[in-house]
Amino acid sequence: MQGTAPARASSDTDRELDQALASGPLRDIVIPPCPELLVALRREMHQTEPDPAVIAGIAGRDVAMAASLIRTANSPFYARARSATSVAEAVGLLGMRMSERLLSTFLMRNTIRISSPLLEHFWETSTRRALAMQYIARQLYGVDPDLAYTCGLFYHVGIPILMQGVRGYAGTLAEALARQDRSFTATENAAHKTDHAVVGAIVARTWRLPPSIYLAVRLHHDFSVLHVESFSLEARTLVAMALLAEKLVATHEGVKEQKEWLRFSALCLGFLKVSEVEMDAWTDALHAPFEGVHFA
Repeated sequence: MQGTAPARASSDTDRELDQALASGPLRDIVIPPCPELLVALRREMHQTEPDPAVIAGIAGRDVAMAASLIRTANSPFYARARSATSVAEAVGLLGMRMSERLLSTFLMRNTIRISSPLLEHFWETSTRRALAMQYIARQLYGVDPDLAYTCGLFYHVGIPILMQGVRGYAGTLAEALARQDRSFTATENAAHKTDHAVVGAIVARTWRLPPSIYLAVRLHHDFSVLHVESFSLEARTLVAMALLAEKLVATHEGVKEQKEWLRFSALCLGFLKVSEVEMDAWTDALHAPFEGVHFA
């Protein structure tokens, strides 16, 4: 019976998301399908031995994506001895895992467009969060680093979807960012009877990400779940890791102290068995990778 509880929690979340789409305030919202090229990219990366030529071929099917990959490979941050002049050379210089992350981010950015000044640096922050979660996963050895990266990239993806599809959400977002007396999601629910955690989970599930990712996206503002064993340990670990990642990114970006960090940092640090000293060391270690994140 021990293995049935996380599955039950997952199915309960699935029912909640289905209900939100079918009869709730999201029934008319447009959830973009997973890009065809991202499906092909994932399929190849899940092979026992992914083929660099196939990855390069996927990247080459979109001129802007190919140019972006080559430009990144030749950026000063990577300081390569020689420049890449083709997509295949860029994949060879960056490696397949790095190429996959860059291509995934490119495809997400071009599928989920952002025009609001409130979200001007959304993808930079999302990418830094993903890098931080990947780094934390490598230090803890409890979660696959690539899965952690993807989770970090999707954590707040519900925000631009709501911005595009729900009237008045821009005002709600500004209010949620400013209010100190209640949580971000409480402000969203008061105005729209839904929130970005629900929408983000729907997007992650629609794009066929693993259940631990869309569960973590759904629960990432509910830290009471850390000790609820009906949810998988992996999903709960991702929830705790994300708060640490948010803190690391906020420190780098000069964002003032976050409400959730003040309230729940001790809980998350204790859950992960991470010390403040380790957090300080991680801040230093992530400075260069964070500085390397820039989108034109």
